[in-house]
Amino acid sequence: MLRRSWLLLAAVAAVAPAARADVKVHPIFSDNMVVQRDMDMVVWGTADAGEEVTVSLDDHKVSVTADKDGKWLAKLQQPKVDGKAHTLTVKGKNTVTFKNVAIGDVWVCSGQSNMEWRLSGLNKDDPAKNVTKDQGKEVAAKAANPNIRLFTVQKATSHEPLATVQVNEKAQEGMWFECKPETAINFSAVGYFFGRDIEASQKVPVGLISTNWGGTICEAWASKEALNAVPELKYFHENMEKAAKGFDAAKADDDFKKAIVKYDADMSKWKEAADKAKEEKKPAPRQPQKPVKATPLPGGPNVPSVLFNGMINPITKFKIKGALWYQGESNAGRAAEYYTLFPTMISDWRKRWGYDFPFFVVQLAPFQNGNSAAAQYAEVRDAQFQASKKLKHVGYATLSDIGNETDIHPQAKEPVGQRLALSARAIAYGEKVEWSGPVYKGMKADGSKVVLTFDHVGKGLTCTGDKLEGFTVCGEDKKFVPAEAKIVGDTVEVSAKGVDKPVAVRFGWVNFAKPDLNFANKDGLPAVPFRTDDFPLTTIKK
Repeated sequence: MLRRSWLLLAAVAAVAPAARADVKVHPIFSDNMVVQRDMDMVVWGTADAGEEVTVSLDDHKVSVTADKDGKWLAKLQQPKVDGKAHTLTVKGKNTVTFKNVAIGDVWVCSGQSNMEWRLSGLNKDDPAKNVTKDQGKEVAAKAANPNIRLFTVQKATSHEPLATVQVNEKAQEGMWFECKPETAINFSAVGYFFGRDIEASQKVPVGLISTNWGGTICEAWASKEALNAVPELKYFHENMEKAAKGFDAAKADDDFKKAIVKYDADMSKWKEAADKAKEEKKPAPRQPQKPVKATPLPGGPNVPSVLFNGMINPITKFKIKGALWYQGESNAGRAAEYYTLFPTMISDWRKRWGYDFPFFVVQLAPFQNGNSAAAQYAEVRDAQFQASKKLKHVGYATLSDIGNETDIHPQAKEPVGQRLALSARAIAYGEKVEWSGPVYKGMKADGSKVVLTFDHVGKGLTCTGDKLEGFTVCGEDKKFVPAEAKIVGDTVEVSAKGVDKPVAVRFGWVNFAKPDLNFANKDGLPAVPFRTDDFPLTTIKK
């Protein structure tokens, strides 16, 4: 009798319809989200194939049908800022509701560790830069603002474009949060300071999407298609594909098995040594690192296109106002290539989103990078600046007065966010504000001196110290020497003993200037480092 019952249940299950798949919405839609104003709102997700899905923002409704793969996408007419809390509802065979939805401006905050650096990390004393211990906690304690919303993309790599992001509520990743002390403390410091200033100036809700990974290379953030379309950059994926074709899977498997055997033996020895060190109250020896099996394609975040695939592609349907970028340290050794790579990445992102949104880059802060007098960082900074000349709606924040010779992560993140916000206010919002320090315009040799002219003079040129620092000059021998520089009206006159016929001038053209650079405008913004020459870069591939 029991066997007959099981057979009957099995027969019923065999003819029963397939289990229903609930309507699901991409994780970037959640309570507390910000929807980009004045653009068609795109909502997407999955359901049963052929299922009708209705998406409504308050009273406005749109119905669509899921395709054969169960994918659906709905567009709602452009929402307007009204200061109200809205409800987004997605209904199919089940209903999903998102509350406290704000309409405003959404900004992507991306790059490597200086963008990833959280408010909680601002905890070092730096009197010279007006940064005190636990500054991050002090800022976060006052950060409560329901008009600012925060979203962090969980770190992910992939050799193929991903469609979604992972959700981890405990880690505050993959969902929107209102800006409060407990959420702000774990968010990008630069992103927070930027959002704070934009919300204050524009009086609209601001959504900040933090998607970054410390120590990563620019090419990891650009798509394979974009890199392959540029002759100088296609080698990234060509080299990987060549290596993959020559990959010996059997050898990799054998090597891994041998490595595991050695690792197990090393761990046994290490445990004995660690126990002995504990008894003797001494530091434990370094623990052996577990081996990783080799794969045809390399792993980790510093691989071309893997971060674009894992952390940018999943959000490109979501409308944004613009993007912020703080990266370049990991490309400093290849700065000459960055002149092409960086604008390629910007154009790639814009193509993926479908429009030329404003883009703002942080010029690298001064840092010795192994040699303070070298020029790798100067060349990256210039590549970042040149992108603003090459592409429309690209601005920058100059940090020539903010840096730490021995710390690649300067603690003064508030001025970074503030200067990015000034750039956005001018370029993205059209405000009549000065957003840049002096920018080199032209030079004229006059005997033994050079007269330099500038854009972004603002309220006038100024020196924040006793005398201008950081200027060098050269003659026909192309050997640069320290120069005397003085402000004359809206110009700077430069000269040096022994250089009777100067042909070129540079300013701040080093990794870390000593003494600190002090050329600025009276609006309080430091001058953009520059060179008047076109001599070969130090980072050109030999």
